[in-house]
Amino acid sequence: MPDPTPAPTRAQQITAAARTLLETEGPDALTMRRIAEAVGIRAPSLYKHFPDKQAVEAALKAESLRETAEALEAAEARTPGSFAALAAAYRTYALAHPHLYRLATDRPLEREAIAPGLENRAAAPLFRAVGGDEHVARAAWAFAHGMVMLELTGRFPADADLDKAWATGAEAFRAENSDGAP
Repeated sequence: MPDPTPAPTRAQQITAAARTLLETEGPDALTMRRIAEAVGIRAPSLYKHFPDKQAVEAALKAESLRETAEALEAAEARTPGSFAALAAAYRTYALAHPHLYRLATDRPLEREAIAPGLENRAAAPLFRAVGGDEHVARAAWAFAHGMVMLELTGRFPADADLDKAWATGAEAFRAENSDGAP
């Protein structure tokens, strides 16, 4: 029986090759020439599918948002309303994909280049876990992002108990603690 899964489009192949380069060699490897070589085409052919490197990066950022949404949705399904579960899923995803994570979060997000609703989908589990307050949700995301970035850059002392630091931060953002009171 033939495989019903459609073959990836050339744009999907390019994005996959770019991601492999990014994840295995870091952001410096993400050049149009290297991406073309990885796909097995000449660099000018890339421009039929992506106008520039920024468009390839936007596709990678969208992939990261989609995967983050999936990780957070799975955590939410296992433990509804638990910011600690979401924070753990966020941390796990970011540490497993450090270069992709940095690309997606260390630079401006070209919102017009991603599917409508994708950013909101990624944020929705967090929004629900902190009681529906967008300001608390932003603060909680800033906590998680800051912790991940500090961990990725090796800024914590070698003897730091990062699991305890994450648990302490997660406790501060539990929905029942997020009532807006000072």
